[in-house]
Amino acid sequence: MRFQRFGVAKGVAGALTTASLVVPAELALQAIGGRNTPRLPMLFHKGLSHALGIRITSHGRPLRTKGVLFVANHISWADIPVLGARIRAAFVAKSEVGGWGVVGWLATLARTVYVERSRRSSTGEQRDTIADRLAAGDSIILFPEGTNNDGVDVLPFKSSLFAVTDGRPDMMIQPVTIAYTRVNGMPVTRERLPDLAWVGDTELMPHAAGLMALGRIKAELLFHPPVRAGDFANRKALARHCEDQITEGYRRLMRG
Repeated sequence: MRFQRFGVAKGVAGALTTASLVVPAELALQAIGGRNTPRLPMLFHKGLSHALGIRITSHGRPLRTKGVLFVANHISWADIPVLGARIRAAFVAKSEVGGWGVVGWLATLARTVYVERSRRSSTGEQRDTIADRLAAGDSIILFPEGTNNDGVDVLPFKSSLFAVTDGRPDMMIQPVTIAYTRVNGMPVTRERLPDLAWVGDTELMPHAAGLMALGRIKAELLFHPPVRAGDFANRKALARHCEDQITEGYRRLMRG
């Protein structure tokens, strides 16, 4: 119990220290009219991942060109700092995240693209917003499962979320698999997955405290070969390809 309390206290202190260093620098850049540089969000995510006790191992590399659509499976809120620590890109999140107090404020500062999933009438507008950001040279990270899962396997991808690629054959897409494979050096089992995955009505802060109390967590990222939207007959075929790549990668990483 004492070790768990120490882990939580250390994680909170590390997160606050990281925020106190990176956030003022970001605000200063915005105040002088500079374009939001992707390096500062990456520094924040790296510091936050370390504070949470997460050590990241990458297999392959993310594309460094501009305007890349990265697609990844989604297990936990911790996916954000893990992916953000290795990929210079903004996230797509449900609009409710913007109202999550400090979490929402930090997400907005990192230029998160908010979407209202409950309003079908806004789908076209949201697609265009993401497409405009990509066309402007921003890279975007998308979770095509549409929600986070229990970590047992990858959920089916929603091809509608790939609508941003319609009519843009030259758009580059890179599938990315994320997996939490070890805790304190031991392989993650099905029994351990609920401590890592964030599903259902679980509240964020209690889950975050529980995760920080686990100890050393190994997260692995597998960067699959990038593809062009025009290489596929339609967005359903593209979604299926990304799902197959990420699912196979997830099973391979979890098998060790």
